[in-house]
Amino acid sequence: MSGLNAKRIVVPVDFSDLSIDAVDTALNIVGETGSVDVIHVLPNLPAMEYGNLYGTVTDESRIKHVKLKLRERLSEAKHAATTIHVAIGDAGREIVAFAENEDADLIVMPSHGYGFVKHILLGSVAERVVRLAHCPVLVLRS
Repeated sequence: MSGLNAKRIVVPVDFSDLSIDAVDTALNIVGETGSVDVIHVLPNLPAMEYGNLYGTVTDESRIKHVKLKLRERLSEAKHAATTIHVAIGDAGREIVAFAENEDADLIVMPSHGYGFVKHILLGSVAERVVRLAHCPVLVLRS
């Protein structure tokens, strides 16, 4: 991967082993001189969701909880240099907007190989990121 010259990489994660492997790949690419921003995107909660209805679940509490869980998931020493971010909204659009705002050189993410029917119904976050991103996207095969 030494042929890539990226100093600022964004890695979307979903807590899967594949997304953590993508963080490792990004760290290998940037070496010790670059930075890796890890982002997890939460979906918007419907207004009628039980916890939302009674005010017990707030966006702030959700973000705080996910950041804590991500830090636990990325607890190995090699992950200490990563910066964790959490956004709320459409995953593809939020990832692209974050990468653009952070002036990322590269986005590294896994391809989760949906089945045909699920892909037709739901689409692919990786596909949306590739289409909308301002910078190169490295999609890792599982």
